Amino acid sequence: MNERKYFGTDGIRGRVGTYPISADFILRLGRAAGAVLARRRAASQQTTTDRRDQGRRVTVVIGKDTRVSGYMFEAALEAGLVASGADVRLLGPMPTPAVAFLTRSLRADAGIVISASHNPHQDNGIKFFSGHGEKLDDALEAEIEAEIEAEFVTVASEALGKASRIDDAVTRYAEFCKSTVSDDFSLRGMSLVLDCAHGATYQVAPKVFRELGAEVFTIGAEPDGLNINRGVGSTDPAALAAKVMERGADLGIAFDGDGDRVRVVDADGTVTDGDDMLYVIARHWKRRGALPGPVVGTLMSNYGLQRALKAMDIPFVRANVGDRYVLQQLKEHGGILGGETSGHVLCLDRFTTGDGIVAALALLETLAEAGETFAEARAGLVKLPQTMVNVRVEGAKAALAKDSVKQALAEVEAALEGRGRVVLRASGTEPLVRVTIEAADAAEVERLAGQLADAVKSAAQATA
Repeated sequence: MNERKYFGTDGIRGRVGTYPISADFILRLGRAAGAVLARRRAASQQTTTDRRDQGRRVTVVIGKDTRVSGYMFEAALEAGLVASGADVRLLGPMPTPAVAFLTRSLRADAGIVISASHNPHQDNGIKFFSGHGEKLDDALEAEIEAEIEAEFVTVASEALGKASRIDDAVTRYAEFCKSTVSDDFSLRGMSLVLDCAHGATYQVAPKVFRELGAEVFTIGAEPDGLNINRGVGSTDPAALAAKVMERGADLGIAFDGDGDRVRVVDADGTVTDGDDMLYVIARHWKRRGALPGPVVGTLMSNYGLQRALKAMDIPFVRANVGDRYVLQQLKEHGGILGGETSGHVLCLDRFTTGDGIVAALALLETLAEAGETFAEARAGLVKLPQTMVNVRVEGAKAALAKDSVKQALAEVEAALEGRGRVVLRASGTEPLVRVTIEAADAAEVERLAGQLADAVKSAAQATA
């Protein structure tokens, strides 16, 4: 992705009240997005012969997670978009993939999600979807960034947009989720614990799984605006594991704050990740002859997944970290299944983007068809020990460019050659350098990860 001033790998994200995650900037962002979309619509209307498209306003759908700051940014986006002449459809708290679905379902020009995903409530962010329910391409993001710097111009009063609320958004999305599994699929007799991270899935996830017949217990389903992802959710599944054991449930399912990630806890409390889900689903779809193209993972996917897929004659492709890059590789190679270790799982035979609820249903349907427990289905996946160390630094990219860091990286790569992997990268959403190492010897992994992390810290201190 080309350098951006505001957009990172997953939209715009930062600390609430600190530019650009401030009400004044988000107001300008809303106007800029509306203006760019209007220009593109005007250009397309000059070439279309469909009279129904002539003169139609730009329409933008807005959803959010449960952070208290979402109220402020929803209002700012709404004002900016209306000032540009765009109509706005407000969904309220909804998962990120639900916004993608409803953007397409409502025939809108774009969708906007107000969320910082798995981050704490002090952070927030803005993500965009195209009218097709996919992440915006780089060119459109660059055009919006350029427009932010332009003069804030409000259209004439008679051309202002209007805002309305979609009252049945939860029901619409729940019905879509259920439609991604076969009509005769049922969860009757299954006991599930759902961890909604006090986030955007707190209403819709229990509804979906209960309507499919499961006995559902919930944790993390009482948002107060400040507790999103706090001690719960896919990034902190310990509470879910404990609840699964306490209830004697068949499985636990944890979503993150905006509902596009999912992790599963087995009946014995074992916490799994996206690699486990990819392996189990790929294995079953391969047996059914329903797995075109390769499985796509990322630089962070465990080497054990790659090795297990190869044993089943399933090609594996690594993308850069970020579900948008997984999607790009799936499209390029004609695949339908991909994802990240963190729990972003894309099933393109069902939807256009990563969706925690849809991915969980795909896994449960796979287990039902195979007649296996989750533990049985993933038994063939043997992971290499992996350690990830997050080094918090300002100027992460500058630190990685230092000769001392490059030398330390080369030394670790030489030590692991032919028997392990190292990934050193700057986070696209936080001021972090992520050091990830895999090898069969867990003690060596820990030692080398610490060695490389120390080199990054020293380089950052020298740069400061």
